[in-house]
Amino acid sequence: MSAQPYRSVLYIPGSNARALEKAATLECDAIIFDLEDAVAVTEKSNARDQLVDVLKTRDYGARARIVRVNALDTEWGRPDLLALSQALREGAMIDAVLIPKVNAPADLDKVGDLLADVPLWAMMETAQGVLNAASIAAHPRVGGFVMGTNDLAKELGSRDRPDRLPMQAGLGWCVLAAKANGRIVIDGVYNAFRDEAGLAGECEQGRDMGFDGKTAIHPAQLEVCNRAFAPSDAEITLAQRQIAAYDAAQQSGQGVAVLDGKIVENLHIVTARRILARAKAIAARN
Repeated sequence: MSAQPYRSVLYIPGSNARALEKAATLECDAIIFDLEDAVAVTEKSNARDQLVDVLKTRDYGARARIVRVNALDTEWGRPDLLALSQALREGAMIDAVLIPKVNAPADLDKVGDLLADVPLWAMMETAQGVLNAASIAAHPRVGGFVMGTNDLAKELGSRDRPDRLPMQAGLGWCVLAAKANGRIVIDGVYNAFRDEAGLAGECEQGRDMGFDGKTAIHPAQLEVCNRAFAPSDAEITLAQRQIAAYDAAQQSGQGVAVLDGKIVENLHIVTARRILARAKAIAARN
């Protein structure tokens, strides 16, 4: 699993020059530079050209740079991939390319030689894609999943509920597939960007399910996402105490430790070390 944190992943339209400039100053762990849904049909080519120039010249620091292209079955998909491939050869900084509406591993194979030497991420936003999540996550070029919950809800015909009950089976299946293959998995967007309490609740739900972070549609959402997906001070302290207790038990010939009346085994230490590594990566990012 990558040490790069992905607590907050902000969508930025490739057609918005001001937003592309401002993104370099925002407290997000990653940026999805969007050439697909956020760009009007009449602006597709201009957005592509502008984004390529930006990625070759602008410094986004420690933020991961992910470009969402148009689907290959559209007139813009192939030009997007060819332009990014050329940009990479010319020194553009791109950490991953996000492919929309991935239904099966074959959709990733189609990218093929059009775009080599950069990880592919998959938008999980169709019923078929979710059902094939395990085989998609196992694809050798896949680096991560991004949940497209709005499109998935539209396809399912499911209703919007605060507990996301209609969505939980699909969300959980994608988390399982991603984790089984060591991939990053990012939760979908929360549409009401001024509803901080609602966003916090959905972030906490996604975090507790195992998501690595959440996509955001507005800078105002970043602080909530960053806070929810970072280890708390209490979690860090407990992890440190568990490791210390387990090390002491090992030195005395015991296979397990007892801390605060609870057994601490090797599996707890794996989790504790993961928490501390995540905290360290976030501190380095900051």
